[in-house]
Amino acid sequence: MELTFFWLAIGLAAAAYFIGDGLKNFKNPEAKNTMDYFTEEDERELIHEKHVHHTLGIEKKDVEALLREHADIPHIIINNSVYYPKKQLLEWVENIGK
Repeated sequence: MELTFFWLAIGLAAAAYFIGDGLKNFKNPEAKNTMDYFTEEDERELIHEKHVHHTLGIEKKDVEALLREHADIPHIIINNSVYYPKKQLLEWVENIGK
């Protein structure tokens, strides 16, 4: 019985937090919400060429072929290692078929 009230209290506290967060920016829809602070870090993230396949969700051999065929992919070379800006890479992949 006590455990039930505990979970009820946790649920009410979470609901109050999210409702309050939504009302805080009610008249300013362009304001950042809590989740935007977590995704903002991804925008500046660099991905080493060995890990591009994880980001794109394809196999390593397919990434190697993609990188060979398209030299115009946005990248940065640091100490002879190739890095890809995550946000620009994902945007480039979305626009490749257009």
